[in-house]
Amino acid sequence: MIVFDKPHALTDAPMHYCPGCTHGIVHRLVAEAIDELGIEGKTIGVAPVGCSVMAYNYFSCDMIEAAHGRAPAVATGVKRADPENHIVFTYQGDGDLASIGMAETVHAAARNENITVIFINNAIYGMTGGQMAPTSLPGQVTQTSPYGRDTNHCGFPIKVCELLSELDGPEYLTRVTVNSVKNIKTAKAAIKKAFQNQIDGKGFSLVEVLSSCPTNWGMTPQKALQWIDEKMIPYYPLGVYKDRSAKEETK
Repeated sequence: MIVFDKPHALTDAPMHYCPGCTHGIVHRLVAEAIDELGIEGKTIGVAPVGCSVMAYNYFSCDMIEAAHGRAPAVATGVKRADPENHIVFTYQGDGDLASIGMAETVHAAARNENITVIFINNAIYGMTGGQMAPTSLPGQVTQTSPYGRDTNHCGFPIKVCELLSELDGPEYLTRVTVNSVKNIKTAKAAIKKAFQNQIDGKGFSLVEVLSSCPTNWGMTPQKALQWIDEKMIPYYPLGVYKDRSAKEETK
């Protein structure tokens, strides 16, 4: 009996991510959702600059490369061009989505664009060498904050789900992580729901995934998973921040 098999929506290409990086886990969950919903042939992914820059090598659906931070704008155009026949998702890191692309993120959410956003929050700029990101924690040591993030000088981290939840537009906002089997199952359900929302025409769904970056955190993969529990989750609590459908069901 087959217990597990590689999702069809993933290619056979070896991934370029560092050992212990959790991008690969999230890729698998996205691909499993695409498979289970039977949407591979109509799905279009949008990947911008960052560690996700070569995501087009790993997903077997159509993929578009966007300029840094502009994935939600590109996804909006693709979805509006043929809304009935395309399922569109973006796959973005925190330096991309919460920094140079913050305007695109906020306005796509405010308009309730019918797209799905997969947001990888590893609290650092991964691809470019470990600089402080908009999501880096207070006191966190990075290449550009060697003495720790000073909130008096650099401000506080941006909590994307909390920020977007204040908008009237978004349909579904949730924060998950993938540092344990239990959390991976929860993340899988959230990602699948985000895609289902788009299929049902409900609007903007964003799944924030707290992820590890052992290389730039200077940790072993095992310690990096623990660091998510010990440092990231207390600052970025897991849970659903907005679910309009759930509210309607309880009326």
